[in-house]
Amino acid sequence: MDDNKPIKESLFSKKNLKPLIDPFSTNNPVIVQILGICSALAVTAKLKPALVMAISVIFVISFSSLIYSLIRKTVPPTIRIIVQLVIISVLVILVDQILKAFVYDVSKQLSVFVGLIITNCTIMGRLEAFASNNNPWNSFLDGLGNGAGYGLILIIVAFVRELFGSGTLLGYHIIPQALYNAGYVDNGMMILPPMALILIGVIIWVHRSFNKELIDKN
Repeated sequence: MDDNKPIKESLFSKKNLKPLIDPFSTNNPVIVQILGICSALAVTAKLKPALVMAISVIFVISFSSLIYSLIRKTVPPTIRIIVQLVIISVLVILVDQILKAFVYDVSKQLSVFVGLIITNCTIMGRLEAFASNNNPWNSFLDGLGNGAGYGLILIIVAFVRELFGSGTLLGYHIIPQALYNAGYVDNGMMILPPMALILIGVIIWVHRSFNKELIDKN
């Protein structure tokens, strides 16, 4: 039992958990690194597809980082991008088939954007910048953290857009009918792509107002 303690401490040490925690705030892929903006604009009109996209990206980036880290020393530098794309593509195809099998309606809403996970800058960036130079465990945590950080922004944006644009969340009516009877009208602009960009801009502004050091770095 004592023999396992150092292993647990090393796996879950503060240093090892840093790649998992940082992407939620100080190194968020969307609002700090400004990556993955296209899908944030396209799939956040409703909360359900945004949630499914977030889970899909978390799965793909976590396991692609893990797999690439495991084989990184055997991959010739000249073909590393091709190898990374192959790994990501296989995982995206797997995710796409699972979505079509179990949540076909959401799969149709996401349309081509599931396939475009392959070209998501966040995933390619983490494989190239982190998984290429770190051990499998840290790479997996880095992928998990960046995927979750990306998903968090998607969910926040989708929550606001669906609530104020359609009066629903996950398809369930949230705003009371009494408000509609009193003259309340859903804001149709919220479901248009430009509003996603505006909301992300507001999130970036609020985030940086509480993290002045990010402005100094830039």
